Order: sequence, then structure tokens, then C-alpha cells
Amino acid sequence: MSSAAPKIVARSFSKHAFAALLSRDVHPVLARVYAARGIEEPLQLKSELASLMPADKLKNVSQMAQILADGIAAKKRLLIIADYDADGATACAVGVRALREFGACVDFLVPNRFEYGYGLTPEIVQLAARTKHPDILITVDNGIAAVEGVAEASRLGMTTLITDHHLPGTELPQAACIVNPNQHGCGFPSKNLAGVGVIFYVMLALRAELRARHAFDGRAEPHLSRLLDVVALGTLADVVRLDHNNRILVGQGLKRMREGKANAGIQALFRAAGRDPLRASTYDLAFMLGPRLNAAGRLDDMTLGIDCLLSDDPLFAATAARKLDQLNRERRDIEADMKQEALAALERVEARDSVSMCLFDPSWHPGVVGLLASRIKDKFHRPVIAFAPAGNDELKGSGRAIPALHLRDTLDLVAKRHPGLILKFGGHAAAAGLTIRRNDFEIFSQAFEETAAALVSAADLERVIETDGALDAADMQIELARLLEKEVWGQGFPQPTFCSEFTVENQRIVGEKHLKLKLALPGRAFDAMLFFENTPLPQRILAVYRLAVNEYNGVQSLQLNLEHWQARA
Repeated sequence: MSSAAPKIVARSFSKHAFAALLSRDVHPVLARVYAARGIEEPLQLKSELASLMPADKLKNVSQMAQILADGIAAKKRLLIIADYDADGATACAVGVRALREFGACVDFLVPNRFEYGYGLTPEIVQLAARTKHPDILITVDNGIAAVEGVAEASRLGMTTLITDHHLPGTELPQAACIVNPNQHGCGFPSKNLAGVGVIFYVMLALRAELRARHAFDGRAEPHLSRLLDVVALGTLADVVRLDHNNRILVGQGLKRMREGKANAGIQALFRAAGRDPLRASTYDLAFMLGPRLNAAGRLDDMTLGIDCLLSDDPLFAATAARKLDQLNRERRDIEADMKQEALAALERVEARDSVSMCLFDPSWHPGVVGLLASRIKDKFHRPVIAFAPAGNDELKGSGRAIPALHLRDTLDLVAKRHPGLILKFGGHAAAAGLTIRRNDFEIFSQAFEETAAALVSAADLERVIETDGALDAADMQIELARLLEKEVWGQGFPQPTFCSEFTVENQRIVGEKHLKLKLALPGRAFDAMLFFENTPLPQRILAVYRLAVNEYNGVQSLQLNLEHWQARA
């Protein structure tokens, strides 16, 4: 099986929107980029907190705020149950920090994925009861499918509050209150909040409730804007769609970082990644800090990541960040080995008209199969589910989908057509997780392939790279790179890339695995980098690239970072 060369296309954009943005003194390249992302007027780019969607539009948020306010007043013990990814960790940190400022007695517990698996299971409820003795459980970034876990909590006399953003199943848990923008009947205009965004909104509603009860009389009211650096990190790390509301949350978080107001944990993560928080970008959060935070949950215990985000002690935070950095290095090594094994196995597979790929190896690490699925999906442009052993003769799978396939809904169809085949599943359109019996791998693979084949067309399986078209040499300036670096980019609002033909004037390997290049257009040459590739390039290439600011010995210069290339005659 081999991957075909992708088709490179330029995004279309509204000429009317482009002209309207130009008339408001938006840089011509940015005007084109924004118009291609559906922006029609500068108002859609406003990032002031006053432009955030109001919290009261979230179904049940006022009721949850009242329950929490009552619990704080009665000095009840609150316990946050977090997911073990970066969204769950940041959501937990936001919840704990805000509740402590509100005077709550609050602690947290995050399931170790290797011992307890995902979410509010009966086992994690029992552990919470034995070790933390809570009166109220609050889930963050999980819980919408925890029917059995909530039932167990009720049996043990605990109240459960669920904050989540995952798609609900056919049965909702019987919790005291559920806040989830994707639950039936919720009128919140944005369905794209990450788990950290949901708990941030709950804390906004709780502050309003406490204010109405005069809880802050005689003392300063907590500033929840101080939590936006953590909200921004979790939102970008979870790869949720960056609609206007999410761009405000991320933009405000970046603003705090660039002003030197990031909390000790986030500053330590920047240092561990070799990045400068005063120049914080969406790239830094999504690709430098996010993976380091995620590494704790993938290989060890996310308690380390949460402790890092909760600490106000720079020394403690620095130590935790260094441990997270080391875990991330170990994660990269494991992932590289797994990817090599998977690609070697795929080379032995005869080319066929399959629309999906299910992979399993008994040596694979369960904390890294999601990343492996993502890499294989990118290479072959097929929905991929990678499985690893999970004990008890079960396999845990993590899947990634192409845009044409809604992965969670596809798994739902498989589960309905083959009752009992999938033991449990959940997720989103683009990513999902599931558990099956080890002996059912081949049966599941066939069932998933048959279901996926009925949902996608041949055209859906063609790899397409969208760019923002060609860029004139005169526009390729460090000033434009700085402008682009400061903007909020991410899922659904992608970072701009451009496409041009270059002559390769010079190239050399640096760091044993990267290519440092000198690329030329007529009359001008540019420094460029091609990361994680060291095979020499031909003399003429068509390159997809982004503008970047390179800093060396305190001097900044323009650099083109190549995302893709194809040979040209």
C-alpha cells in the first residue's frame, strides 16, 4: 500500500469580503487569508472578552452554579474528576483554581489510563469514595457517557455534576446536572467549546451566582480572566474548531502570555520547550506545550501535568515541566518505532480498494496509538484505528478520520449493526476511542470497513492540500511573518500556507534529521527549513510553506518552513 501524491489547491475567497477588509486597512495578504476563512468584516475578528457568548445560553449552567454555590456555603467537599489528556488537565486546573478562589474545599482525581481507563467509571467512583470522601463529584471533559459511574456515585451518596463537550449517546447519565453544549436542547450558539471552555463558562456562571448572593462583599472579586492562559492551551491542544468564540478565548490567553502574565506552570512549559512566552503563538501551544502536557497522560499519570498547571511556585513548576519534557521525548521515541513498524507492515499489504485501515500490534503502547493513527491517516488519507493490548483479552483503539467521515457516528452504526462487538466507544467527528475483545479484531476491521465504504466516495479519499495560493516575493517579508505569528489559528481556521515554485540553490543536513535550504525566486533568495526530512531535494520544487520568524543569537530573520514539496521539471 502506498500513498498517492496529494492535489494542491488554493482556497477560494469572496472578492466582496476581500474588498471590505481592504477598505478597513487590513493587510492585503491577511485580507485574502481572512476572506478565505469566511471573515467578511473586521467585527468578526474582535477578540475582546465583551464579545464572548453569554454563559446563560448554556443549558443548565445556572442550575449547576446554584448547586455549587450551595455546596460552597455548606462547606461540602468537591472533587473534580478529570480526563487524562491536555484538555482534561487544563479543565481540571481551571476548575480547581477558580473554586479555591471562591472559597470551596476542592480536590481532584484523574484516572490513570492504564489502571482505570477513561472517564467516570464505577471503579474510579469507588476509588474517589475511599481516598477523597467527596460530597459532590464534578466531571471535566468527560462524563456524558458515564451512566454506570453516575449510578455508582448515587449509590454511594454522592452528587454528580457533569461538564463535558463530547457527543452524547442515546442514554444520558442520571446526574444532578449536565452542562454540555452538544446535549439535546442546549441553545448555546457554539458547539465547539473544548472541555476547558465548558468549565470556564460554568465558573463564570458560578461567579455571577455568588455575586448575587453577596459572597464577595468585603473582599475582592476573583478575576477569572487570569485563567485564560490555561483555557487557551487546552482549547488548542484539543484541536476543537476555532469559531469566533473560541478564537476570543485563545486570543485573550495569548495576550496574557505575551504580557508576561502566564502562570508559573505555563511559563515553565515554555522554557522546557525552548520557546519564549512573550512571543507566544498558537503554534507554540498546539505543537510545543500541548504535546508535553499530553505526554503525562499517555505514558504516566496526568496528575503531574495538573500539578504543574496548579503550581504558583516557579521552582516546582520548572521541575514538573522538565519531567513532562522527558516524558514527551520518550513518547516521540515510542511513536517513531510504532510508526516504522506500522508502515513496514503496510508495505507488505497488497494495494486494494479499502477505504479504512485498522491496525494492531501486541507490542504497541496504548497511550500512543492515537498519535500513530493520526500519522498513518495523514500519510494515506484514510480513516485509521490503531489498537493496543488493554488486558483482560481486550484491545483499546484510538481512531482518526478524514473530513468526509464522522468517526463517532460510524462507530455507532457498527455497534448497532453488530450488537456486542464494540464494548464501549465515544468521541467526535474527527477522533474517537473504543474497546473491543482481542479475538474480535478481524471481525471489527471488516465491519468498520463495510460501514465506512458506504459513507465515503472515491473523491473523498483523494488527498488535497489547501493553501492560500501564491505569495509575491515582495510580500515575503519578516513584518508579514510577525503579523501572521500574532494571529489566532487552528482547527477550522487554519494557519496560512502558501504555494510557490522555487529553485533549490543550497541544502545541507542539520541536526542529523532536518534540511536547511536556500530557495530562490527570480531576483531573491530565502532561508528555509524542511523539518524531519534529510533526503536531498531536486533542483526545482513546488513547495507548500508558511512564513516564520527565525531567531538566532538575538537576531530575527524571515524563514520559510516547508510543509510539503513536489518535484518540478
